[in-house]
Amino acid sequence: MSEISGDTQAKTESETGLPALDGLARLLALLGGALAVALALLVSTSITLRALGLGGVRGDFEFVQMGVALIVFAFMPWCQARRGNVMVDSFTSRLPPRFQAALDALWEVVFGAMMALIAWRLGVGAMDAASSSTTTMVLLMPIAPAIAACAALAGLTSVVALAMAVARLRGGA
Repeated sequence: MSEISGDTQAKTESETGLPALDGLARLLALLGGALAVALALLVSTSITLRALGLGGVRGDFEFVQMGVALIVFAFMPWCQARRGNVMVDSFTSRLPPRFQAALDALWEVVFGAMMALIAWRLGVGAMDAASSSTTTMVLLMPIAPAIAACAALAGLTSVVALAMAVARLRGGA
C-alpha cells in the first residue's frame, strides 16, 4: 500500500529539530508559491494579449522555464521537512517503531546524499554557465543565477533531509 506520508494537521513543533531551518524552508515555500502566482499572471497576460492580436509578452517562455525550476526547488526543503515525500510502507508498517524510524532515517540520509550530489552538479553547471556567459535566446538573460539558486535550494534540501534523519533517530520526527 502506497501513501503520502505526513500528518494532515499542522504541527506546532519543529519538524527537523531546528526551528530556524524549518522557518527558512517555510519562507522559501511561500516565496515559491508567490513566484507560481506571478508566473500564472504572466502567462495569463501573455495569452490574453495574443488573443487580442497584440502579441504576447516577449520572452514569456524564458521566464516560465527558469521560474518553474526555481519553484520546484523552493518547495523541496519544506516538502522534505513535512515528510511530504511518497513512501511505500507495505512491509515496514508492521515492524517495531524504533526499527521503522531507523529505516526511515537511512532513507533520509540517502535522499540527502542524492540532493547534495544534485546541488554539487548544479553548482558546477552554474559556474560553467557564468564563465561562458550563457543567456536565454530571446531576452538574453544570464541563466547562471537561476542555476546557482537551484543549487543552493538543492543543498538546503540535503541539509533538511539530514536534519530529519537525526530527528527521526532521536524520536522527534
